[in-house]
Amino acid sequence: MVDVAGAGWRGVGTPAGPGSGQVLVEVKTAAINPGEAAIRAGAFAQRWPAMFPSGQGSDLAGIVAEVGPGVTRVMAGDEVIGFTDNRASHAQFVLVEQGNLTPRPSGVPWEAAGSLYVAGTTAYAAVRAVSLAPGDTLVVSAAAGGVGSIAVQLATAAGATVIGLAGPANHDWLAGHGVIPVVYGDGVSDRIRDASGGRVDAFLDAFGGGYVDLAIDLGVRPERIDTVIDFAAAERYAVKTDGNAAAGTAEVLAEVAALIDKGVVEIPIAKVFPLAEVRDAYRELERRHTRGKIVLRP
Repeated sequence: MVDVAGAGWRGVGTPAGPGSGQVLVEVKTAAINPGEAAIRAGAFAQRWPAMFPSGQGSDLAGIVAEVGPGVTRVMAGDEVIGFTDNRASHAQFVLVEQGNLTPRPSGVPWEAAGSLYVAGTTAYAAVRAVSLAPGDTLVVSAAAGGVGSIAVQLATAAGATVIGLAGPANHDWLAGHGVIPVVYGDGVSDRIRDASGGRVDAFLDAFGGGYVDLAIDLGVRPERIDTVIDFAAAERYAVKTDGNAAAGTAEVLAEVAALIDKGVVEIPIAKVFPLAEVRDAYRELERRHTRGKIVLRP
């Protein structure tokens, strides 16, 4: 049976046809994200409730299989990058609104294309939120993770000096992308001060667990701190929480994809799992030590 998300059925083994303005996409790749694991575990039950039986997945890249009435932006056979707001991309086929799709540039590999929406637009929004100017010093927690690895590249492209907090295994990758690597853990505040010369202008928290407190202790102004995960700390200090919801559009997706196509940004791929092994993929993700993205391939 064909696995189709976000749709009913029009016959055994056949996905339901797209409605007005909808596109049926055959998924080539779809990423998983820490937020999805947290939602499944109930960590954000008040903010993003989920009820059984709920699907998962927002990111996707694939080939247009069929278009519904009124669709003018794409046609069958087009290669696209996109997203669904219905927690439905972890499937062989998914119904997507045409406004949620953008063409896949030839220089964007399928694995990167299917990993781009959540992490790419979150990183874009977070970097924009802290108002970087050339010469600013930015600290990024989880700098080699899915969001962090993109954010550090966007920030260096903006002319900032970027300090990336990560384990030693990721230091060569960070240094190779123009980032000053610093080990997290005990004494990290002193190591950041040494690496920055005592000046930190902005802080991007992609991990949680006290990094907003650290940013405040380092003297960063609240309006130049953005966390995409620690909402309690954000409320306590009135710092920003700009992430995917602040930039999750096909236009931003196209902009980030163009940067990959031009070689300005790289999407590191930690591992690719078959869709049937999605549980193993999430177990790997929940260790929180991967560099870049974990991808599903139906």
